[in-house]
Amino acid sequence: MEKHRFIGKTKEEAIENAKIGLQELEENLIIKEIESTKGGLFKSKKVEIEVVEKREIVKEIKNYLNKLLRDLGFTINIEVKMNEDVPTYTVYSDNDSLLIGKNGKNLHALSIIVNQYVKKEVGENYKFLIDVNAYKEKHEKSLVRLAKKVAREVATTKIAAKMDSMNSYERRIIHNALTNNKKVYTESEGEEPNRYVVIKPKEEE
Repeated sequence: MEKHRFIGKTKEEAIENAKIGLQELEENLIIKEIESTKGGLFKSKKVEIEVVEKREIVKEIKNYLNKLLRDLGFTINIEVKMNEDVPTYTVYSDNDSLLIGKNGKNLHALSIIVNQYVKKEVGENYKFLIDVNAYKEKHEKSLVRLAKKVAREVATTKIAAKMDSMNSYERRIIHNALTNNKKVYTESEGEEPNRYVVIKPKEEE
């Protein structure tokens, strides 16, 4: 991944130099200040920044993911799609179930490893998603269906329902699926790693 360095009398000037030099908008750059020298009697103040283009990060993640999984013995193909400036890397492999793991644990661990690599390389978090053969998409749809099914039962019986333990990502899907429901509401309860969602009936007005 190519990193560029630019200098200016101020950080703003250094960023302007980066935009001109790379012919790129600031919103498409990751910028990190690496050195700031105070001005003195015989030298002027200067600020040096390190710049990485976001499109370079997108390519670097694919390359790293490709090498990592091939080194682990998988035969893979990776498809990259942008969704509102967030890249999604969908992996198709010769052993999807092993890559995903029980309840998506291996996939989650893979995402953490790649995220740590990217953070180390660019100095900050960069949002991206890794999926295996649309597992997350299918899993999300099944959670939404489950949430709506349980919500209907709670609305009918007026008895709160406790769901199985879920990670924060899964709980958020349940909350979002029922956030506008007029008959029930949701709350997370319990302690990590065993927090769960409870779907409760709303009191009739």
